[in-house]
Amino acid sequence: MDLLNTLVDKGLRRELPTREEALAVLATSDDELLDVVAAAGKVRRQWFGRRVKLNYLVNLKSGLCPEDCSYCSQRLGSKAEILKYTWLKPDDASKAAAAGVAGGAKRVCLVASGRGPTDKDVDRVSETISAIKERHEGVEVCACLGLLSDGQAERLRAAGADAYNHNLNTSEATYGDICTTHDFSDRVSTVQQAQAAGMSACSGLIAGMGESDADLVDVVFALRELDPDSVPVNFLIPFEGTPLAKEWNLTPQRALRILAMVRFVCPDIEVRLAGGREVHLRSLQPLALHLVNSIFLGDYLTSEGQAGKDDLAMIEDAGFEVEGAETTTLPEHRRPCGEQPAGAPQADAETDTATTVPAATVPAPSDEARRDLVAVRRRGAGTDLPPNA
Repeated sequence: MDLLNTLVDKGLRRELPTREEALAVLATSDDELLDVVAAAGKVRRQWFGRRVKLNYLVNLKSGLCPEDCSYCSQRLGSKAEILKYTWLKPDDASKAAAAGVAGGAKRVCLVASGRGPTDKDVDRVSETISAIKERHEGVEVCACLGLLSDGQAERLRAAGADAYNHNLNTSEATYGDICTTHDFSDRVSTVQQAQAAGMSACSGLIAGMGESDADLVDVVFALRELDPDSVPVNFLIPFEGTPLAKEWNLTPQRALRILAMVRFVCPDIEVRLAGGREVHLRSLQPLALHLVNSIFLGDYLTSEGQAGKDDLAMIEDAGFEVEGAETTTLPEHRRPCGEQPAGAPQADAETDTATTVPAATVPAPSDEARRDLVAVRRRGAGTDLPPNA
């Protein structure tokens, strides 16, 4: 396909595709799916080789959020039967993080429900960051605490936070359809505050909320303009008890096309396969590794993921390798000044050929069958049961 050849050439040059080209990726047929994956895979390998970065979530505070984000099981008015608890103590959070690090995670993501942190909350999280870094020298810590107030980003950076996550989620034009308690510009401002404070910005999207192809392209282009270092791609988990519980809009094939589009628009950025991958990609998860270079290990915030050992087996079986702590994730041109390159060299996109397995065109299962895939987290942080990592 001329389209795919053009997109590969642009990706290898770090050149932004046009909106029309990005839309055309989403419009490709299931018959063209393996061609799309192979093309985007060339771009992925050029900048990240066959490495997969592992990340681990620790939910510091679960449920009872005052915001009304329609997709979220922790939202105001949510009837989802999730775990609800207040702030974990720093030592308990550090112990939870240790499970992920032991499983191979090089980044720990500390997440708390709420509109944004109070200054006391920043103190709590700062203590937690210190506890984790004392136990695991060299581990990356990313904070995700909601909207930041003046000076809070600087305090988190001083406490040792390497990164800050705040997702844009959907296009600016449709943001008001999923949330009324804050707006798109609030999210953009928080990402910019994190960047100004010297933290690595992490910002992504949620697909499957009923958005159009144009909305998906718009949010990915908005992310590219913000220029975060990592872009998590989440697929909606339609929790019972939330307004979007009946939104089952994704097939595994569409999820792969979305990931390919993100890779073409963000060729040299860490693209992370995030929440909902088990629900929507299902048996095609290994194909996604040809598009993304980062995943979450084990469970998510309020839902369970597949077993950590299965994640590791999937990576190995697909011919990829877990990225070590000594390896710098981003390509050299995206690293902070003075940061030395480490680890494996870049792959040669002209000679490194993707290994893929055939993907059948599968009709979308019924709502009832898919609901069985949504498993509420009942282990790990906030419980007496061991975590999944």
